[in-house]
This record gives sequence, C-alpha cells and structure tokens, in this order.
Amino acid sequence: MGDSEQQHHPQEQNQQQRVILKWLVSSPKWRALAALGLGQVVSLLVTATGFTSSFLAREGVHAPTAQAFCNYVLLAIVCGSIVLIKRPKIKVPWYAFLLLAVVDVEANFLVVKAYQYTSITSVMLLDCWSIPCVLLLTWFFLKTRYRIGHFVGVGICVTGLVLVVLSDVHAKDRSGGSNVVLGDFLVIGASMLYAISNVSEEFIVKRINPVELLAFLGLFGSIISGVQVLALELHELRHIQWTANAVGTHSRVFSLRFSFLQIGPFVGFALAQFSFYILAPILLQGSGSAMFTLSLLTSDMWAVAIRALAYHEDVDWLYFVAFGTVAIGLSLYSCL
Repeated sequence: MGDSEQQHHPQEQNQQQRVILKWLVSSPKWRALAALGLGQVVSLLVTATGFTSSFLAREGVHAPTAQAFCNYVLLAIVCGSIVLIKRPKIKVPWYAFLLLAVVDVEANFLVVKAYQYTSITSVMLLDCWSIPCVLLLTWFFLKTRYRIGHFVGVGICVTGLVLVVLSDVHAKDRSGGSNVVLGDFLVIGASMLYAISNVSEEFIVKRINPVELLAFLGLFGSIISGVQVLALELHELRHIQWTANAVGTHSRVFSLRFSFLQIGPFVGFALAQFSFYILAPILLQGSGSAMFTLSLLTSDMWAVAIRALAYHEDVDWLYFVAFGTVAIGLSLYSCL
C-alpha cells in the first residue's frame, strides 16, 4: 500500500507541473510578458548593430550593404541547411521571398545612408514614422482590428519618442547634415520599407515555418546585397585598412590569427544582426508587426543607457522620462 502511494505521488506532481506549464503558455498575461521581454531583447540587438556600425564609421568603414551581406550569408547557410535537411513543402511562391529580400536590403541601406546627410535627431524619427505605416498596412491587408487602447498605447510610445527628440534639442546634441532634405527623404523611405517588410514577414510567418522564411530571405538577400556591393561599394572595400579593430583579428606578416579575447565590430555587427533576424519572426508570429515596431522604440533609450555607462556621457533628464513613457505605452498595448 505504501509503495503504491509512493508511485502515485510523483505522477501527481508531474501532472500538476504539466497543468501549471500549460496554464503559463496559454495565459494571455504570460504571453504579453513574454512578448515584452523578447521585444526588449530584439531592441537591444538593434542597439548593438547601431553601436558596431557607428564604430566602423569612425574607423573609416562606409559599406552598409557589405555589413548586411554577412548577415544574409549566415541566414542562408544556417537556415538553408535546416530546410535542405527537412525538405518541407513551401507554401509561399519564391518571388514573394525575392520581393521581401529587395525591400529588406534597401531598407537597411537607406537608413544607414541617411546618417551621412541629416541629423541624428531626424533619423530617430524613423521609428515614429514606421508605426502609422505598420498600423495602416495591417489594417488594410491583414485585416487586423485595433481597440482604442491600442491607439492610446501607440500614442504614449510616440510621445516618449518625441521627448527623446526634445531632450536632444534641450541638451544641444543636435548636429546638422550636409543635405538635410535628402537625408529626411531617405529616412521616410526607409521607414516605409521597414513597415512593408515587417508586415510582409508577419503575413508569411503565419503560413510557414520561420526557418523557411529566413532561409529564403538569406538566399535572396545574399544575392541582392552581393550585387549591390559589387556595384556601389567595391571601391570602398578596396580602400579599407583591414586592421584588428575592423575585423576582430590580429595580422602577422601574411597570416591572420583570430582573437578570442575581442570580437571586432564587423563580426559583432553580423552576429547581432543575425540574432535579430532569428528572433524577429518569433515576435512577429506571436504578437504582430505593430508590437514588433513599438518594441524597437526602446532601442534609442538603450543606446543612451549604454553611452552613459560605457562612455560616461551626460544624459539629459528627459531621456529617463521618455524611457518610462515608452515602457508604459508598450505595457498598455501588449496587455490588450
């Protein structure tokens, strides 16, 4: 009798654990918290790509398409290998992936190019302009219906972003550009392309496995960005001084030795962007492109925090107000 009770007791505990786990997975509040957490991980990865890209620019490396090319190659190799092994039936036509890759490559190119012409404050408005574009596209094409609370949450997030811009002006941290009008148009164009890319990925990822999406995006992205590098950036790449700071390696005579102590910004950019692309479809599949775009708003806030901690720069008090405002808006949107 005692042995029978001892056998049933672990089984009852396992059953209770399965019930609790099932409740956590199916609970809307738990899914909302998970989406918030994953969104901030994605946002931090965007911040990492921004810092590595700015470091490369300071080192004299101006090849945005070449940087993205490494990410697309990684996606093609890793995700493409999985697709070749599993050989699933692809439910989306190949030209849809091709069009998505064109939009994605050019969006990445335009937003980096805009920094050469306009102020950093104008580029930061990119996130703000992407939000109404995403809401409009999901409303018409994905038939997503939003509540009043969703629009309130979006409004609060946008208010937080405006506070970031005001803090730049207040701190006199705004710098002009060589051609502000051209730079602003590049920002607007990039924001529209990002909105199209995010909504298209949400549409596709709800019909096929995210790995299949990333495999084809990596394949076509590698081809498109490779051609663009040959056409626009080959001269720039030939004149780059490939030092240890640029690629994360040490050179001795004609041999290259990889440094395990410090991964350089070029490699760091590729890994951060690769991780971003791996996690982005998961957030798009679970929460939609609107929540995904709103989550990226905090990348500007994380950038400020990193600058303050790593470079000991002074941070205007409005940044902290802005961070709290965006956090409230995200929480409100995700909980509805």
